[in-house]
Formats: sequence, structure tokens, C-alpha cells
Amino acid sequence: MSFRFKYHHLFIFLLLFVSLTLNSCQDTLCGCESFENIYSNDFTKLDLENFENGRLFIFRGDTLLGNYHNEEVSVTIPGLPFHNTVRVTIELWIHDTWDGNVDDGFGGPDYWYMKVDESEVVRTTFSNSPCESTFCLRQSFPNDYFRQNLPKTDAFQTLIPGLCVFAALPNYTSKYRVTRLVKHEGSTLKLTLGDELMQTNVPDPKCDESWSVGKIELSTFVVR
Repeated sequence: MSFRFKYHHLFIFLLLFVSLTLNSCQDTLCGCESFENIYSNDFTKLDLENFENGRLFIFRGDTLLGNYHNEEVSVTIPGLPFHNTVRVTIELWIHDTWDGNVDDGFGGPDYWYMKVDESEVVRTTFSNSPCESTFCLRQSFPNDYFRQNLPKTDAFQTLIPGLCVFAALPNYTSKYRVTRLVKHEGSTLKLTLGDELMQTNVPDPKCDESWSVGKIELSTFVVR
């Protein structure tokens, strides 16, 4: 066996070992002693148990939690096993004319936030605006506010019509996956989602910009 052939196979073996080790911690953490999927709700079963201000509607065949404008919605998830870290994942739908970071006194910034047990773990902005050479309303996501990213950065689907004011036009609903790892202990977790939207120059601000949720997932970890 040649030197090159031998060490090529050793490299492949090590690469496979590292990949399997990372996957055993669900692609997010290493040093995990345990991992459990605790809660998953895509609202197809109309499940609003333990929700505050929860409501559902149908949008283009999908059952969504929402829609919301300058509101909070929360869910309390009991019965968590022993853990010291949680992973929260939200499928977030951003509808119509979100203006991102713009700070003009009447159109933005358009904030969205997430809290775990009243501690804010996400505060960001989204923009659904077109981006031209002379006009581009930037957003902070996937970072927390304030960062200057292009509109719809990290959206995994964008060619959806708006919900209300731009319902007749494609590209005015954007779908995002918002994921955070949070230190947490205790048998109950309260998850709160909310916004601070500004749109003072229109007769119906909720029709102009709002948001919905397609899925909520919670996993627990024990991290050494």
C-alpha cells in the first residue's frame, strides 16, 4: 500500500468520524449527554393548548398562527426533562411592506423579537422591499439589530404573494427559519413572540405589514 493511498483513507476515516460525532449532537452542539425533541406544532391539528393570544387562519392552504401587528403571542410548554440548554426554532412568515432598519419616524424600524421566560433572545428587523441601486431598505436578520443586510437575507422562500395590501403581487411574503440556542433550566418554558411595527402613514397598518408563524419546535439538551 502506497503512502499516499494509506493516508488518503485515514483522512476519509477521520472526516467520517467527525461528521458522525457532530450529527450525534444534532448539528448544533458537542459534548451533549442527551437530546430530546420536546415540542413540535405546525398547527395542522388546530392545537392552541397553553397559548395566550393564539389564533389561527388559512393562508394559501397553510394553517398559520396569526396574523399579528404590534402584538405578542406566547405558549407555555410544561413537562421538560432535565436539561441546561434549549433550542427554539420558529418558521416565521413576514407579510407585505416591512421596512427593515429604516428610521424615519413613520415607517420603521420594523422590529420582531423572541423571549424565553421573559428574557429577550432575539431582536431583529426584516425588510420585504425591493432593492435597487438608489433604494434599498436593509434588514438586520439573520443578525440582531443593528446590522445592514440586504432585504430577505436568509429567507428560504420569497415568491409568495402578500397577505393583505400586496395580496395580488408575488414576492411580498417571506419565510424564515429563526433558531436560537438558549441556556435554560426548569421544567416549564414560556416562549413569547412579538413585534414593534411602525406604519403611521396608512389607514390600516395591520394590512400594510404583519407576521405569522408556520411552526414552533423546542428541543432540550444536557451539555457537559
